[in-house]
Amino acid sequence: MGTNGQGPEGLLNFLSKLGLDQFYPNKLTLRSLLEVNKSSLSDESIQSVKEIPWRFLRRLFKINAECRNCIQLPNNDDEEENDPLDIDQLLYSPDDSDNDVNSLDLIVALFLCADSFLQQEMSLKMSMCQFSVPLLLPHGNKSQCGLMLWALRDIVKEWRPHDLSESKGFVEDNIVQADMPFYSFVRLKNCSLSKSQILNQVLSSDQRNQNIFIHRDMKAGGVKREISNGLVEVCWYLPCGKENVDIFPEPVVFGNLRGDIHESFTQFNFLLQVSNVTFVFLDKVEENELKILTSLQDVKSKLFLVVNQKEESAREDMNSVKAARERLDLPKNSSVVKKTGDNGAKFLNKLCAAISTSLLHVKASTSIVNMLDNAIEFGLSVDESKTDQQNKAAKQIMDGIEVRSIPQYKSQQLTLQGDNWKIFSQLEKEECRLNKSGDSRLEDYKSELQDRKLKIRNEQKKYKLSKGIETFIDNLSTNDKEKRDFFLKWMKLKLDSHSRKELSDLRNKFKEQCKKKEVKLIAELDQALVESSLGVEHYMREMGLIYEFLPEPHHERYHLPSLAAEMLLDGYPLELLDGDASNIPERWVTDVLMELHKKVGEKSRLLVLTVLGVQSSGKSTLLNTMFGVQFPVSSGRCTRGAYMLFLKVGEDLKSDLNSDSIVLIDTEGLKSPDLAELEESYEHDNQLATFVIGLSDVTIVNISVENTTEMKDVLQITAHAFLRMKLIDKKPICHFVHQNVAAVSADSKCLRERKHLLDQLNEMTQIAAEMENQPSIKAFTDVLDYDIDKNNWNIPGLWHGTPPMAPVNTGYSEAVADFKKHLLETMKDERSSEPSQIPEFLEWMRSLWKAVKYENFIFSFRNTLVAHAYDNLCKEFNDWEWEFRKEILYWQTEVKVEILNVDNESEPQHLTELVESRKQEVSEKIEVQQKLMKQKIEDYYKRKNVRAHLIEKYKTDFISSVNSLAKEIRYSVHSKLDCVLDLRKRSKEIQDIQRKHREMIEEHISKFLTDFKERTVSNKQLKCEFEKMWTKATEKVSGLPEQNISENMLNQLKKHFGNRNVSEYFQNIGDLQQIGMSPFKVRFEHIKHWKKNFFNVFIMKNLKREMQTTADNIIELCKKFVSEITQTNTDYVESYTKDLLDKIDQSLEQIPKHYKLKFEVDLKLHICGFASREFLQMHKKFLLNVNPETQLENYKDWYLSDFLDLYKQRDQSQKKADYFVKLCLKPAVEDYINRSLGIDIVDEILTSSHSAEYSSRSYFQYNIQRELLQKEDFQSFVKYISRYEIFVKDWIFQHILQKMSEDKTLYKLMNKNLEAILQKLEAATEQASKGEDGVLLPDNTESITKFISNMRKYLIKDISISVEAEKTTLFQIQNTCRPFIHSLKISIEEMKAQLQEEFSKSENITETLNKLPIKPQDELFKRVFGCGKQCPFCKVPCEAGGKEHQKHHAAVHRPQGLGKCRYEESNKMVDTLCTTEVFSDHIFKNTDTKWEWHPFREYRTYYPDWNIPPDPTIEASDYWKYILVKYNDRFAEEFEAKPADVPEAWKRITKEQALKGLKDAFSIK
Repeated sequence: MGTNGQGPEGLLNFLSKLGLDQFYPNKLTLRSLLEVNKSSLSDESIQSVKEIPWRFLRRLFKINAECRNCIQLPNNDDEEENDPLDIDQLLYSPDDSDNDVNSLDLIVALFLCADSFLQQEMSLKMSMCQFSVPLLLPHGNKSQCGLMLWALRDIVKEWRPHDLSESKGFVEDNIVQADMPFYSFVRLKNCSLSKSQILNQVLSSDQRNQNIFIHRDMKAGGVKREISNGLVEVCWYLPCGKENVDIFPEPVVFGNLRGDIHESFTQFNFLLQVSNVTFVFLDKVEENELKILTSLQDVKSKLFLVVNQKEESAREDMNSVKAARERLDLPKNSSVVKKTGDNGAKFLNKLCAAISTSLLHVKASTSIVNMLDNAIEFGLSVDESKTDQQNKAAKQIMDGIEVRSIPQYKSQQLTLQGDNWKIFSQLEKEECRLNKSGDSRLEDYKSELQDRKLKIRNEQKKYKLSKGIETFIDNLSTNDKEKRDFFLKWMKLKLDSHSRKELSDLRNKFKEQCKKKEVKLIAELDQALVESSLGVEHYMREMGLIYEFLPEPHHERYHLPSLAAEMLLDGYPLELLDGDASNIPERWVTDVLMELHKKVGEKSRLLVLTVLGVQSSGKSTLLNTMFGVQFPVSSGRCTRGAYMLFLKVGEDLKSDLNSDSIVLIDTEGLKSPDLAELEESYEHDNQLATFVIGLSDVTIVNISVENTTEMKDVLQITAHAFLRMKLIDKKPICHFVHQNVAAVSADSKCLRERKHLLDQLNEMTQIAAEMENQPSIKAFTDVLDYDIDKNNWNIPGLWHGTPPMAPVNTGYSEAVADFKKHLLETMKDERSSEPSQIPEFLEWMRSLWKAVKYENFIFSFRNTLVAHAYDNLCKEFNDWEWEFRKEILYWQTEVKVEILNVDNESEPQHLTELVESRKQEVSEKIEVQQKLMKQKIEDYYKRKNVRAHLIEKYKTDFISSVNSLAKEIRYSVHSKLDCVLDLRKRSKEIQDIQRKHREMIEEHISKFLTDFKERTVSNKQLKCEFEKMWTKATEKVSGLPEQNISENMLNQLKKHFGNRNVSEYFQNIGDLQQIGMSPFKVRFEHIKHWKKNFFNVFIMKNLKREMQTTADNIIELCKKFVSEITQTNTDYVESYTKDLLDKIDQSLEQIPKHYKLKFEVDLKLHICGFASREFLQMHKKFLLNVNPETQLENYKDWYLSDFLDLYKQRDQSQKKADYFVKLCLKPAVEDYINRSLGIDIVDEILTSSHSAEYSSRSYFQYNIQRELLQKEDFQSFVKYISRYEIFVKDWIFQHILQKMSEDKTLYKLMNKNLEAILQKLEAATEQASKGEDGVLLPDNTESITKFISNMRKYLIKDISISVEAEKTTLFQIQNTCRPFIHSLKISIEEMKAQLQEEFSKSENITETLNKLPIKPQDELFKRVFGCGKQCPFCKVPCEAGGKEHQKHHAAVHRPQGLGKCRYEESNKMVDTLCTTEVFSDHIFKNTDTKWEWHPFREYRTYYPDWNIPPDPTIEASDYWKYILVKYNDRFAEEFEAKPADVPEAWKRITKEQALKGLKDAFSIK
């Protein structure tokens, strides 16, 4: 093999050829190679020389032992067409050697370009592949060379010398620190043997020849070397403890110098000094070589000649060798000769025997670390010399460790993560679970836990930094990243080395106890292993806890999160879950990740990937191989918890993966069978699995097929965790990786095993479903989208052969690479939901961890992100609902006008048919709006940036709510149409009577006018005669008959009960008007099973009290309903009674069915009794207004005035126009204004500054409670708690009053409607003055009738003009059309001014609102009231969106005493919150449980549609705690109970804290 000049110029040319010149020297970083991009996924053949380094590195980082064989460009020659014996082609074909790269040159080039940390990583990966690694690296100049001590520091190996075979012990050590015999192999210039090939054969077992050293017969091994001569590589032979397998009984280091000793004399001299034996390969010895050898000292005991005898010059060559041996005074046994007739095997045996023999005589071995002085002596550079400062800093910390035991050191120097932190973590869990409350009252117990936590927190705050952690933080805080990285690496190396020594004995004891199955000792040793572990992660944990417990906001350590974020960006893992304390330092983790979020410009879309499996199953190795990272891989469970590591996603993959970073989460192994019997083992593993699976987009479940028991455990834990995720709407992708499975298996066997896995998963899912009380889930496929082929991966074993000399199996690395590629490819397609950015990830983390801390995970899960997403959808849904309602309300008002405008001459049948056709029309219209609203929901779920995937399970609720809304609106409109029909029919009856009387009086006046036309009479006489005529004409006019309303209502009530067997209750009823005069009282006979419970005073009192409250509330609501009807000044119609009874039924549906039918009958009789009296008063008032006698009397002066004008032939134009406007247009215009004013008021409020208050039910609740707190009015609290619906209606009404009185808002709205109708009037006047041909009507009297008829036609959809009023005003009109129209326009302008003045002067807004046909308070009430259900324990109202939700929920629950719960023995109000009780072991009884005790934890047995999660924080319920404390005595008096025993801690809550708790609970920023 030829060599080339290796000067600096040659090096730069070579680097330029490979495209590496920009990275020289040492500019290529490890971080840049960990980026996940398209090239990291592809393994396509290389097309240019410049792609060679990157392909090699990609494969090396996948630990693919074939990486050295993939560095040649593909041969494009068509070899089939070429003649291999074509002399011309052989001699004259172009030389491709410019594109060829020797493997050694490539490795040297990469090491020269790599920074110190990439060099370490390359050395580690090469060592895993059983490649030799550089010890001395040439620097491109023959005289320059460097000792690669730092580059080899990270390699840790395990081996078993033969003297430990029986005890099964092993040695684990950092390879550069281990003392071993060092054998170096060099060659002289004339050597025809391949030294490297022979070395490979020496180091390989008979079964497999390993290419540890690159040699000339390997791919790219025969290419001319350009820069690698002078390279010294090393490898280690490590025994496994089996005599029949091991080549040597002890570990040995083999060094190999590339090139001959003449070219690399410094390296040769160095090797001679550090080696136990130096093997020199040669054919013969030339004079100059002999000079070199003889110039060296102490060669007698160190040199061993390996001679290749060549047939053609055997004698001459052998003589030169013999002479050299004599000159050097070497013993005869210091050489071995490959004779001409020896085959390879024979020669190899000789060489191995010589090495083995020499090993027996080795007196002193050395370590690579101890070669440092030799290197300096020979003028070699040492790569780690630039790290001396950081080495000293790390040593300073280590000096403090080495003088005491690790547990002692941790308790003194890493104090914050000691017992206090662990107790604090246990208290947090106990705060959720309340398992140890004993006989204590729960709220007192919770307060006690809070106090204990506060005490620990205060103790932690007082902590002074120990010397060790101070040194650690100071060294991390440097601005020089390289220095920081070196310091961390030194810390890691030194701590790992120290821990290895400490843990070795403990592990051996642990294994012994595991065999004996001593559970107690196993637990103690397991704990001892944890306590004796000390790594960089413990210092980082301490740093995090320093920040977690910082005493003040502007502390000098406030830079720590920024520092940790930088480290995350640099590829260091962050401890997410402290497994020792089983807790998350939330403040620390949150602030670190938020700093990271800032540092990446708030572009932090995450793809989170987790691996789960039992310990030592290859989880971390799998992640390390997939992504080239370095999660710690150790034998033994030392570090617990979960760690996260960030990998940057390349620009070319960001859009495909919809991610900016990939987050890898590595967890502690799930407990092995040895630890399975330990207390809380399953629970701990289940929590860990639930937590990390919940955080992940992809979960890889690592299964080792050899151990079915372990596999079953892992499957149960993961199936349980996935079930929990399904129930909280998290949909991770899951892949099962089966390790140690042959890559080529029979398909049938594979399929059989996968089906067996699915059977086990189904079995485990059923067990988990039973534990979580989810009987509907029967199979794993009910939980996840699982495909038996796509979600299972077989990965061969990691090692090819017997470790420690086995290389990584190429099949392993290739299978893992395929898996990674498939995984990321499928993520492109399957990532339908929006990716989490860091803030969302943190929200999930907090929610998951909180839920994990409760034993009842699913029901305790409460996610702020979900809450926000849900609330946003509720807001949109409320807007869509209002649009729906508004559309129908507008239609309803138009149809009402249409019905009122039906000609009085029409048959009643026509009216009925019209209403029926409009009912059909509105049903179709509702159906259109219903579809439109459903489409809006569908579109919302397709939107980006609304996190719709988080609320997928609520979609059906909202769809159902649309159906329910449509049904409710349909019923409401039909009911209103029936009412309008009844009113129109009644109106027609009255108008017919009025018309008859009007015609009669007009006939008398006409006759009277004819009689006096020819006579001249004074005004006084005329008036006197008119009075006589009027009296005579109206003497027989009578009032309208009264309806028997009470009888009508009683008949309706009887009909309402139908076939419910109530006839006995209606006997001897008497007059309905006499019922309901005194307050309604609940009696024992109203209550079901009252005789059975009669002797339990507590039960009976409770039942009676509950039912009395219910009855009082229903009565009060009905009184409001009746009052609203009676204020409309209409006549009574049957529809009102029907609507009233429907309202009572709706209220009764909301309450438990503890009452008998008699209660319902008596309640409805009571309500109908007072309603009949109110309706009768309304009816009488209405009759008074429409009485023909009264009506005629009202018109008397007008008729007289008309008569006088006609008699004197005066111009009537203006007067008639004024009459027409006053009697016909003004009432119609006022009706028009009021008709849509209710809608306008709602729109005004929903678009004003108050809109947020009605945006969602949650926000509405927050506003009410905030206002209550500010006003501090006790009765308002009582009303809010006890009469919630009434309170809300009154609150909304008062709010409308306030809003309408601000800035003349009501005036502006009314004026806007006035302007609108006046524009229509103006347009109608203009159009009505023309005939159908568009020509002005003739200017005669007859045209006035045509004009009015036209106006009515053009305004038929807008206003309803009274026919009778019109006839009255236009009686005997003598003017022509145009003057009348002119006068009409003047009158309309005057009416406008008059109305505007009335609006501006009107101060009684209440009266205006009460008269509106569409009540704005009712529409807003529908928007925020929801389903009306209340918590069964504390009576807090449900805040869920829509009406048809499957689960009721509320943001904040109250102490149960405020829901009128009391203790049976003491009659004291219950102070405990239901959010506390439902996670405790306490029991309850009430009417729903038929007064039998029932566990709070199982409240869903009776209340399956309620979800009562824990309070988001302990402070969330401060509001109601404060209220109960403040008004404890008054509430007790109000509820006829004794005051609650409130915890002392509650008495310290201030008003400000109460408000803050409220804000936190409702997530108000």
